Amino acid sequence: MKKIFKLEVEGRNRDRQLEASKHEVRKYVARQRRASLPDGVDYWDFACRFGLTQADAIEVHFATLIGHMDEAAQAGAPEFFVDILGINGVRKVKPDAPTPSESPA
Repeated sequence: MKKIFKLEVEGRNRDRQLEASKHEVRKYVARQRRASLPDGVDYWDFACRFGLTQADAIEVHFATLIGHMDEAAQAGAPEFFVDILGINGVRKVKPDAPTPSESPA
């Protein structure tokens, strides 16, 4: 999903436009998560970019995306750009923690 969300639309409340933008992002992510996973993939991960324009968009973590949208609205930005790409996620095995008897004394 690559989209420029406009916050200033004639005849519409700015806060409702922001909430509609958040809803659209969440709806896209939910739809992507329902898609069947390819073989060898554990979950859907998301590569996200955010900026006031497409040219100045930077990579952000998905968990912080809604916060960036709120910050842009509070700063008075007339629009913002969101790019979300679903990517394959594979869980990494965590190394076992040493037991107390194995730790050096």
